[in-house]
Formats: sequence, C-alpha cells, structure tokens
Amino acid sequence: MARSQLPENLKNFRIHMVGIKGTGMAALAELLKGRGAIITGSDVAETFYTDAILQRAGIKVFSPFSASNIGKSVQLVIHSSAYNRDTHPELLAATSRSIPCLLYTDALGELSAMYYSCGIAGVHGKTTTTAISGTIVKALSLPATVLTGSAVSTFNDSCTLVLGNRFFIAETCEYQRHFLSFHPKKILLTSVESDHQDCFPTYESILSAFMQYIDKLPQFGELIYCADDPGACEAAKMMFSSRPDMIFTAYGEKANGPYRLHIKGIRKEKLVFTLDGYTGEFHLSVPGRHNARNAAGAIALAVSLLAEEKKTLTSSDLALLRQALDSFKGSKRRCEIIGEAGGVIVIDDYAHHPTAIKTTLEGLKEFYPDRRLVVDFMSHTYSRTASLLEEFASSFAASDELILHKIYASAREQYDGTVDGKTLYEAARKKIKKCSYFEEVLDAREYVAKTLKPGDLLVTMGAGDNWRLGTAFLEDRTTQ
Repeated sequence: MARSQLPENLKNFRIHMVGIKGTGMAALAELLKGRGAIITGSDVAETFYTDAILQRAGIKVFSPFSASNIGKSVQLVIHSSAYNRDTHPELLAATSRSIPCLLYTDALGELSAMYYSCGIAGVHGKTTTTAISGTIVKALSLPATVLTGSAVSTFNDSCTLVLGNRFFIAETCEYQRHFLSFHPKKILLTSVESDHQDCFPTYESILSAFMQYIDKLPQFGELIYCADDPGACEAAKMMFSSRPDMIFTAYGEKANGPYRLHIKGIRKEKLVFTLDGYTGEFHLSVPGRHNARNAAGAIALAVSLLAEEKKTLTSSDLALLRQALDSFKGSKRRCEIIGEAGGVIVIDDYAHHPTAIKTTLEGLKEFYPDRRLVVDFMSHTYSRTASLLEEFASSFAASDELILHKIYASAREQYDGTVDGKTLYEAARKKIKKCSYFEEVLDAREYVAKTLKPGDLLVTMGAGDNWRLGTAFLEDRTTQ
C-alpha cells in the first residue's frame, strides 16, 4: 500500500472536497467530519438531496467552483472522479500550492484500511443490500460504520450510519475498477454481468475486475455471494480454484446451507421469506424478490460479523433482526414512494440496466397486482443502450404502458450518431402494446396528467433526471 495521505487521527485536519454534493462524496464528508476533520466543499449551484445532509452536518459548501474556495489552511483536497486535475480550477490551484489531491475512491480506500472492512459489490443490488446490512447491524448493536450510495430512512435519512469504529461496511463500485482501492476483509457479491461498456467492453473484462477485487481478500477472508446470480457463481467458482484459503458463503434460492432462501410470496403488502438456518418467517416492506435475496445476503454478513465479535445469534437477536427487516423502507431512488395524488401512486427508481429493470418491475407488479403499471424510462449512456438494446426492449414486459425519452448522456462518452432514444423506442414498441415517446422529460407532462387514472402506478425509472415527471404530475394533481 502506498503511503497514506489520510491520517488516522483526523482531529482538526482540514480537508476540502471538490464535487461534495455527489452521494458518495457527501457520505464520505460525513464520516471524515465524524472522525474530527474540518471539512469544506464545493459544487455546482443546483440543489440535490445531499444539500440537506451536508447542511445538517454543518459543512460549508461553496458555489461556483473557484480557486479561492480552497482556504489557506487546507491540508488535503479530495475530489470526485467527475473532475480532472489537469483542468479543474480548484485542483489546479491545489497542485500549484503543493496540497495533496486524492480521488474519492482512493480516500475511501485509505479510510477502509483503518477498520475491519466489508465491501458490498455487484452490478445490481449493492445500495439496497448495504442499506439493509446497516439496518440489521444497528438492531444488533454491532460497532460498525456504514456508507451507502443513497439516503436511507433507517439511517435518519443520511447516507451514513456510525455505531462504532470496529467494522466498516461500504458500498464499493466496479466502475473503472474503483473498488480496487478498498481493503476488504469480507466481500458481499450480489451480481456480475455485462455493464459499463465504456470501460468493460466484454463480460470477461468486467468479470476479471470482480475477480481482482475478490483476490484482495486476505487469507481466511470471506466471500458471501448470491447463488442465484450466474456471474457471482462463476466468480466464486473460479476464485475457489485459486484461493481455497478463503471462506465461501452462498445465499439465495439455489444456495446450500443456512442462507438457502424460500420466498413465500406477498402477504398484507409484505414480502415473506424463510431461510433454512433460521426458524420462522422474515418480512420485508419493500417489493421485489430480488430484495429477499438482498436481505438474505445482509443477514449472512451480519451473522458473520457477530462471529468476529465471538458472539452467536441468540433468539432475542433474531427477534431484533426480524423487526429491523420489517422496519426497512428502502432508500432514496430505490423503489422510493414519492407521493400519491388522485389515487395514483408515484414511485421513483434508479434501475438503469435491463436486469435491474426487469426484476424491479416484476416485483412491483407482484406487490401491486391490481394497479396498472405505467413506466417512464430514460436510458443512461449511449454505449450501454447500444450494447444492450434488445435486452432493454424486452425488460419492460411487466409494464402495462411505457413512456420513453432521449438518452441521458454522460460526460464520459461522445454520441457517435448510431443509437438514440428513438432507436430504443422503435425496439420497445415491438414488445410493449402501449408505448410512446417524448424527446424531453417534461414534454410528457400533459400526457400523463390526462391519461393516468385512479388506481394507476407511475414509476419513473433510470439514472437520468426523468424523476421530474413524477414530481410534476404530483404538483399538477394536487393543485387541481
């Protein structure tokens, strides 16, 4: 490991964070401030949900970006990967003053080395699994710090939860192999499949990245993996052949052992499941069979951490765990209920990969069987849309109506003129009977206002900004 730029004792250590409103950056800012650092930050003027988090933490945020935002006493600058050290005014200023600059993921990695750390990874499900894990360890009073990629109601609407400094549970991201900066003792792997085609052009390339990450586990480190996901199983099988010194724990419906999952269905708007190693039922208030798998993985991790504390799960612990699962209401942009007006429920969800779209919509249809499911989707990145076009077109089968828009572009790629929002629309309309296209998100405002009826469920879905349509619909209905 290279020399750390983040001291273990952060009391009165001054850090400036460029791009502080990003979910991960805001969460890291909370944790660093909690360890005694003096934090300032900068970002664009646009308001995000993280503004409230930063304000509650008492962190001053400057806007717009300017070299003058970096105070004379700043000792370290941490920046989002969205900003380049060679062009950003604040990073150029820091370099000219010989102030060390650290990428967010490297800072997170250095922080992880200070704990017994557990990384939660996967193409899908990592945010919710991390949120459920934090909810459970809170109920079990484990001395853990948790960082997730979304605000969680059971974390007091924060992205972080601080219960102690023994364990660190963090969502870790595969994009550009960012998770290789992390120092895990345990890894919970939810899924592996083709995604982020701009840096992983083939399935083999993204699988290789996950393999590199798992290989960072020390001797007797533990891989907790989803036995229902082919990619996670392939990664576990390949690692077992080269690293038999590790502990392999499977969870899911195809698992053998205590975390074999049996989904009993929906009862009184709760998802009911059991695990082979534990008596009685578990209840979840969030929809989707995939969330039962996420919960099974989170339980496996929590019980494993109990063992690290030389403890076993008692009957009273199990009761607390059940209550914690039952109380879990999800996290921001993960099947988040935005509101209800005129008998129409509006939900917003971050799913932006065909597999996540399919499982989320199937879960919602099962959870709300009597509601017409209207989905508004905005695809994210041209490369992902082009590479998975047919998979996208087929992923909306559970919906009764689909509304599409232009592709939400990313600064990390350029449009090559081949695939756009209308390309996806032409492919999807062959699969979905009722499908419409509006170039801009709010172009559909009048349409949804006229066509949505009491009993409908409107889901805005994707990594773009089409959540604005759901908000606009609620505003229109409540002012009528």
